[in-house]
Amino acid sequence: MMDKYWLALIFLFKENGKLSRYATSEYIDLAAGTVHVKKLQTVSKPWSASERFMLQLALHLYSERNKVNLSDMDRLDSYNKKLALQAIQIRFF
Repeated sequence: MMDKYWLALIFLFKENGKLSRYATSEYIDLAAGTVHVKKLQTVSKPWSASERFMLQLALHLYSERNKVNLSDMDRLDSYNKKLALQAIQIRFF
């Protein structure tokens, strides 16, 4: 069974259109219990600010070593705000 850290990350990668393209073993290896943070950050450089925020939030919910500025949620559309809040709820409640 996955813990709340993995569940929040997987939820965002499953539900967000951009992140779902990267929910592959090249970036997230469930069997090995590894998230390739540097690879994800590199591939996300040309993304929009809101797309990068969703990635950073997913990474932060997985591990607090990955920092995120919650004020950047202002950039999200209503669908992604809802996803972000659901992921936060998965992780913290």
